[in-house]
Formats: sequence, C-alpha cells, structure tokens
Amino acid sequence: MTSATLLTPVRTSSPDGPPSGPAARADERAYVQALVVLDTTVLTLAVLVAYAARFGADDPGGSEIPYVLVAPGLVLAWLVSLKVLRCYDDRVLGYGADEYRRVSAASLRLAGGVAIAGYIADVGVSRGFLGISFALGTVGLEVARFAARKRLHRARSRGAGWSRKVLVVGDTAHVLELVHTLRREPYAGYQVVGACIPDALLAPVAQRLGDVPVVGSFRGIPEAATAIGADTVAVTASGELTATRLRRLGWQLEGSGVDLVVAPALTDVAGPRIHTRPVAGLPLIHVEAPEFRGARKLVKGLVDRAASSFALTLLLPLLAVIALAIRLDSRGPVLFRQTRVGQGGREFGVYKFRTMVVNADALLAELAARNETDGLMFKMRDDPRVTRIGRLLRKWSLDELPQLVNVLLGQMSLVGPRPPLPSEVARYDGDVARRLLVKPGMTGLWQVSGRSDLSWEDGIRLDLYYVENWSLAADLTILWKTFGAVINGRGAY
Repeated sequence: MTSATLLTPVRTSSPDGPPSGPAARADERAYVQALVVLDTTVLTLAVLVAYAARFGADDPGGSEIPYVLVAPGLVLAWLVSLKVLRCYDDRVLGYGADEYRRVSAASLRLAGGVAIAGYIADVGVSRGFLGISFALGTVGLEVARFAARKRLHRARSRGAGWSRKVLVVGDTAHVLELVHTLRREPYAGYQVVGACIPDALLAPVAQRLGDVPVVGSFRGIPEAATAIGADTVAVTASGELTATRLRRLGWQLEGSGVDLVVAPALTDVAGPRIHTRPVAGLPLIHVEAPEFRGARKLVKGLVDRAASSFALTLLLPLLAVIALAIRLDSRGPVLFRQTRVGQGGREFGVYKFRTMVVNADALLAELAARNETDGLMFKMRDDPRVTRIGRLLRKWSLDELPQLVNVLLGQMSLVGPRPPLPSEVARYDGDVARRLLVKPGMTGLWQVSGRSDLSWEDGIRLDLYYVENWSLAADLTILWKTFGAVINGRGAY
C-alpha cells in the first residue's frame, strides 16, 4: 500500500510452464502447500463447529440429507472455489489486500451458488448449518491468511523467507530509486541481486550502483538474469527501453521461467486508481483523479463520528485514570491544547494529554540544536521536557486519546495525515501543501510505518500517498495495523 513504485507483472510463461528460480519456486510451492493445508484445517473445523452448533450431539433425526457426505463435500467445494478465484496465485500472496478480497469473494460466491443450487434442486440442507459454516469459515480463512502472512513477513525481513530475486533494468537514477523502494519494504518479497544499465553508461559507471552489482547492459538482459540466478526482471524507466525493445525482451524471456515486471513512472499511485485500456494495440494506463468529496467522504465522516463517540464512552474509565496519574505526577493541567492546521488550512485546537512540563515551549529554543530529525519537525529521543508518566503515555500513544473529541467535532478523522503545526505549514511548498486537502488523522500511514523513526521526506511521502489514494478499506487496514504499531512501540518518543 505504501510503495512508491507500481510493479506491473507481465507473464513470460504460462502458469504451468517451467519453474523460474528453482530455490525461490521451491519456497513458493512450500508456502502454497502450507496454505492449502491451513485452509483445509480451518474449513474442516468451521464445518464441524457448525454441525455441533446446529445439531448438538444428536443425529439430525428424520433428515434425508447425509451430512456425513455434505460436510466434506462443502469443504472440497470451498477449496475448489479458492483455487478457481486464484487465491493461491503467487502474484497476490504475501502482500497487498487483493489476497483477502479474493478469499472473501470465493467464499461469498460459493455461498450464493450453494443457496441457488439448493433452491433449484429443492434440497433441504439446514440453513443454520450452512450459515454458521460460511460465517466461521470466511472469518477463519481471513485470520489464517493474516497469520500466515505475518510469519512470511518475519521470515522475509530476516532474509529467510520466499522472496523473488530481482534483476533491475533501467538508467542509473531510476534503478537506484526502485532499489530503495523495494528495500524499504523487504517483507514484500523482492530481493535485488543485480542491475543492468544502458550501454553508454556501462563504461563510466563503476561495477556497482551503491551496493548493487552492475551485471550487464541492455544487450544481454536474459543472459545476466541467468548468470546471477534472478527469477524476476524488473524494468524501470529509461529512454533506451522503447516499446519495441521491451516487447522483444518479453519474447526473449519466454520459456525461461523468468518473470518480467514493469515499474511505470507513476509514483505513489495506488492500484484502484489505475486501469489498463487497450487502444490500437497499445496498453494505455488510465489514472483516475483522486476523490476529495462525494458519498464516500460522507460515509467516512459518519463512521468517524460514530466510532469516536463509541470509543469515548467505552474508554471513559481509562481516561479518568490517566487524568489522575498526570495530576499526581507533575503540576499543570491534565490536557494540552495546541493549535494545528486542518483541512483547507483551517486552524483548530488539538487535544492531548499533557506529557511535558508546563514550560516546555520556553525550553524548546535551548534544545533546538539537539533535534534528531530532518525537515520541519522537532523530535528528540530523550527529551528532558517529557514527564515520567508522559513517557509511558507516549510509548503506548495514550496521550492522543483526547483527539477523539476532535474527531467527534469533525476537525479530524480517525485516519489521515499527521496534523501539522502552523509554523510547519508556513514553510510548505506546493507539493507538501496537498496534505491539507483532507482532514488530519489520529493515525495514518506514518503511524504504522515507524512514527518518529521516519525521516521528514518519508513522512511526507506517506501522507501524500494517503491523500491521493485513500479508501474506506485502506482506513480499516491502517486502524488494524495501528494496534500492532502501538504494541510494538517502535518510533514512539
């Protein structure tokens, strides 16, 4: 969701063709086989629990339906539905939301098919049994896929998981940019092992671009991929890579088992806004404009206010305990109100629990030289202005809970860019100012991607990505990931 470069896969061989990269393909097959076993286990348990919940320990007396055959048949049909909707496709496994969407679609389509078939054939299978089976099975599959993905991500981050070995092709600047992007998210499963650059640059450039070995020029891309054991060729921008040359490269890779992916020069544009339309034999990429108003925005606002109202009611005892702890820890008010800039450049007062001494602003000038971040923000890991209870609140992000009031008032959203200070906004250029097109959020991509550990540039990049590509589904994903980021505590200071 946060990648700055869109990788568009282009199959150079049929799915049943020869394996590409024996070691990588073996890891891939092992992961897919593990998923099949996991899905089978989840579905079997769902069906058994549904049977027990519907019929208990008693046999469904008088029924002509042989549930001893219906149950395994349902599990088998479910697995077939997952296969048909390509829920085991290597291009969606381990990264992105498409895997979850396909699993849900496979379950819903099977449920609809079973309901229609049962009605037409007038088969009296218990609706309670089917309803419980599909409800438990669908949720179980999603949870199991999430757990499997997290385990894969941890293995990939350690360099021990199934990853594609990538040969990056393009001019030097775009190669370095793509390498940086892929390495920023190692859990995506793209391990750069080499680069090919234009013939004219091959002699002046050293044998390495950073720490990436230059293994050849555009004249011998297939040979270079074979020599370094790459199973994926990632082509990025270059004036020498014309459409004709790229098409011939695809032909050259046919039957080799090496996948070809293309990274168009569309930075920070998400998949849902991109559509490929063939025109006169050319695959034209159509980029839709971002959506800043309309029905989806209205729904987002309603969800924000309803969720914040519910959360404030639920968390009232915790808020009272935190307020008492702040009062006992140091002198000063419990709440800290600071002017921030919201949607459209409108200023508002953001509420937070006080985590610093009362004269924190006056001490800032003395600490300016010890700023540990670049850009326009001040961040200091061991800030002496933070109180004892304040460090605890910051670690678990509890100091931000009063911002639920800002969400309820419509000044903020649950998910959005970080709310900036007026002093920061005064120094914004034209690009950064796009952060103000949407409401700021209590959490966002910056929150789930490292918080204070992020550089100014990366923080802005994530905020702008959200502004351009927000969606309700993405908001739910970010909210879910926020819990993990808070528990992990990385970048909270």
